[in-house]
Amino acid sequence: MWVIGITGGVGAGKSEILAFLERECGARVFQADQAGHLVMEPGTEAFEKIAALFGGGILGEDGRIDRRALGAVVFADAKKREALNEIIHPAVKAMALKEIVRAREEGRYPFFVIEAALLIEDHYEKICDELWYIYAAPEVRRERLRAFRGYSDEKISAVFASQLTDEEFRKHCQRVIDNSGSIEAACEQIRGFCMENRMDSL
Repeated sequence: MWVIGITGGVGAGKSEILAFLERECGARVFQADQAGHLVMEPGTEAFEKIAALFGGGILGEDGRIDRRALGAVVFADAKKREALNEIIHPAVKAMALKEIVRAREEGRYPFFVIEAALLIEDHYEKICDELWYIYAAPEVRRERLRAFRGYSDEKISAVFASQLTDEEFRKHCQRVIDNSGSIEAACEQIRGFCMENRMDSL
C-alpha cells in the first residue's frame, strides 16, 4: 500500500483530486483538518490538554470545545496558537499512523492518501512514500477563491503570504500535479500512476 501525502496552496483544488483518488483509484483518504476536529472530542487526550491549558471559557454548554471561542483566543495570541498546535498536530499525526496500520491490515486499499495543510512543515515525509504538490497558477487560485469562497483580494493575498512558496512546495514534493486547467486534465496526470501501481500495492 502506497502512502501518499497531498499538499498545495489554498485554491489549488486539492479536494477534487482527493475525490478522484478515492473514487477511481480506490484510495483511503485521510484529511488532517477533519481529524483535527476528532482529536478535540471530549474524552481524548488532546481535549483534556486543551481544556487544562485554556480553561473553561473555551467550552460550550454541551461540554465540547467551542471552536469559535478557541479560535478567538489563539488568533489573538501567537504563543497560545503555537501551544494549541503543539497539542493538535502530534495527535492528528498519531491518528494518521493508526489509520495507516488499520488500512494495511484490511488489505483492500492500494493507496492511503493524507491531505494536510502543513504536510511539509510537520514532516509527514517520514510516514509517506511520496509527497504530491497540487499546483495551480496564482491567478487561477485567486479566481477560484473569489468565485467559490467570496474572498477579497486583500484576504487572498494575506492567505498566500502565510503559506509556503511554490519553490518550497516543489523542493519537498516528489510529484507535481498541475491543476491550473480542468479537473479532468489534472486527473489524467494521476490516472497512469494509479493504473501502474494499483494491483502491485495491494
